[in-house]
Amino acid sequence: MGFLDILLGRTKPVAPDLDRLFAVPSAAVTLEAAAGFTPTGRGSVCFTTVEGGAFTRIREDVGELLDADTERAGSPVEFSRDEYGYTWLLSRRGPADLTALVGDLHAVNTALQGSGFGSQLLCSLVGFQDGEGQALALVYLYKRGTFYPFAPRHGEKRDSALELRVKAVLADDLHIEQDLARWFPVWGAPGL
Repeated sequence: MGFLDILLGRTKPVAPDLDRLFAVPSAAVTLEAAAGFTPTGRGSVCFTTVEGGAFTRIREDVGELLDADTERAGSPVEFSRDEYGYTWLLSRRGPADLTALVGDLHAVNTALQGSGFGSQLLCSLVGFQDGEGQALALVYLYKRGTFYPFAPRHGEKRDSALELRVKAVLADDLHIEQDLARWFPVWGAPGL
């Protein structure tokens, strides 16, 4: 970072630390004890779609890698495209198999990053739910290396109070995004 960057308030982007995803299973224990949220067994990775053979191959390779897991219960991974043109990979595991789900998400992120598509990665999320059916996602921002909670309500409304409570509960477990303006809603995201 140069002198001009300092004067203009520009900062160096934070290098993503994909290993932070592995903190989610221990954070889930805290989340269940403090707020009553348990894993749903669903998680997803969102990335900008790139046209071309190399990206198509890596997408197929990732799908085959995760689908080849003989321990996987239920549906294999699914790809979908949202209304904004972003691609989502949804992985399903049993609710008690959060460690394997996080491993899936880490593998997808690592494969895309290792193939030169790291700039296409946007976020990953892991779904949770409480006993009353309230959904919650822990969202990992790839380019920031941070997490934030997202608690959707019906009709594209958020439960901001719940999100702030979860932020406080998980402050010691996860690297939480401090800039609340970066807590983007992920309406209808696969995995919620």
